[in-house]
Parts: sequence; structure tokens; C-alpha cells
Amino acid sequence: MKEQSFLITLIVFIIILILSIILSASMGYVKIPPEQVFKIILAKLSFDQSLIKGIKPLYSDIVINVRLPRILAACLVGAGLAFSGVSFQGILLNPLAEPYTLGISAGAAFGASIALLFITSHFGIYIVTAFAFLGAIFTIIAVLSLASSVGYISSNNLILAGIIVSSILSAGISLLKYIADERVSVIIFWLLGSFSSETWLEVLMVLIFVTIGFLICLYFSRDLNVICLGERTSASLGINAQQLRMILLVTCSLVTAACVAISGIIGFVGLVVPHLMRLIVGADNRKLIPLSALFGAILLLIADTITRAILPWEVPIGVLTSLIGGPFFCYIFKIKTKHNELVK
Repeated sequence: MKEQSFLITLIVFIIILILSIILSASMGYVKIPPEQVFKIILAKLSFDQSLIKGIKPLYSDIVINVRLPRILAACLVGAGLAFSGVSFQGILLNPLAEPYTLGISAGAAFGASIALLFITSHFGIYIVTAFAFLGAIFTIIAVLSLASSVGYISSNNLILAGIIVSSILSAGISLLKYIADERVSVIIFWLLGSFSSETWLEVLMVLIFVTIGFLICLYFSRDLNVICLGERTSASLGINAQQLRMILLVTCSLVTAACVAISGIIGFVGLVVPHLMRLIVGADNRKLIPLSALFGAILLLIADTITRAILPWEVPIGVLTSLIGGPFFCYIFKIKTKHNELVK
């Protein structure tokens, strides 16, 4: 894609995201006109209270304190999972890699399950987020330690280590479900993913991780293009593939850990979005990373809005993304297979 076309596409995606945020905030049990939502958000950003003169105080409270944290959390998680998916597919040289490949989701789920089962009643709901994040971090450490036991971290070693650690943690989660007895529904609900109880504190936490992670991935996007061609090529161009792989692995793992900690497990976003964006922008990670982040934010926001404001009952967001993402990924896979056959 040419530079001018890329900039136009980028601007269009930004506009769509802004409009989606405004429309989503206007939808729900209490309908709020989109123009009033825009004024409420603008008044909050500019500290100009005259903009919301004549608007019901209830509307402002609903938008700012109830809907906006959930909307922004969905956008940030969607963006984080999407650009992490791009990076994981690049550094692992595997088109099926996604943010959960290294068992991060299983680690977060195990930590959250422990908190939900043993600790929540004493310390409050924030402890679930904290334990989910810690569980994901310890999983990353375990996977990297296992993969580097031979002194060299290869893509295959990382994927195998992720599968091994994930299997052990999945067994642990099953044991916790068995112990939970009648409280198992609480664990299952968290595992299915939801943005129903997001707060500004959680939004701030994930904003920090996603912003820093995005900037790091964008900074190394040119080098990522090179290592996608193979380690020999990258070495001949003076790029340390091992060092770069470790930087991006840790960065994207931390981003994924923060996302999973506040939302639960949301599948297919980190897998489908990069492939879909490659059909539009090509394989250049300098363009693929920002577009994937924007589209991931839009996609997850739309999915959350559907389950929150359109469906007659709230379906866990992880279930909805899997129901939509699975068939859609099959369609993308079919298109790419046909394209590869034509190239041959």
C-alpha cells in the first residue's frame, strides 16, 4: 500500500473509532442522543461545563462513570490484543500465533480463579485483576525459562514451552473448578470474558501498558520486517534477532497480561485482525501495527456494544468474539489459500 493510501486508511479508521465510541455511549437501557454524548465527552476533556448546559445530569453520569470506562476498556483491549498478535506472528514466524500462544491466558485464568475462589470476599474485586496479572507474569517467566533451558530461544521452543505450561495450568484450573463446587459459575463467567464492571482505575492501568507496548512495537516494526525474513537475513543486516525477539516477547506478553487481567479471555481478536489487515495493507509491520490496533479497537467495541445494548441478554464477550471470529477466520484462511495457489 502506498504512503498516501495508508494515511487515508489510517484517518478513516480513526474517524470510525471516534464515531463508534460516541454511538456506543449513546446506546443502552437509557437512550442518550449522540450529539449530547459528544458534548458531554467534550465538556469533560475541555473542562468547559457550559457545553452540557441543558443536558440532564443523569446522562452525564451514565456516560462518564458507567459507559465510557467500559467502552475505552474494550477499545484498549482490542488494540492491545491486535498489535500483540501482529508481533507474535512476526517473532515466532507462525501465522497461527496469537497473544495467548505462550499460555498467558491460562496463567491469568489460574490467578483469577485462585482469587475468585479464596480471596475476593476479603479484599474486593480488584484483587482478581491483580492476581490475573500476576498469574500471567509468572507464566511468562516460566515459559521463557523453560524455552531458554538449552541456552538458545527458538520459535519452536517458545511454542512448545507455552503448550506445556498452558496444559499444566489448565489442569490446575480444572481442579479449582472442581473444588469450587457451587461457586464454579463465578470462575466460568470470568473465563468467558466481560467488560461489565470496568472502572477508570482499570482503564488507566491497561492504557499505560497498551500505550508503552504500542510505541515499543512501532519503534521496532522495521526490524520486525527483517526478522520475518529469517535469522540469517537479519544477522547479515546487523540485527540481533534473539535480542529483538526477547524485547518484543516481553513487551507484548505484558500488554496481553494487562488486557486479560481486566477483561478475562477474549479469543480470536489477536489472531483474526492481523490476517485481515494484511489483506488491506500488506505485510509491512510499520503500517500493519497501527492499523491492526485501530481495527482491533473498533472490532471489540462493536462486539461489546452488540452484547451490551442490542442483544436481549448480555452474552459474554469472549463467546461472541469466538462465534464471529471462528467462521470469519475460516473465510480469511480460504481466501489466502486460494491466493497462494494462484501465486504458485
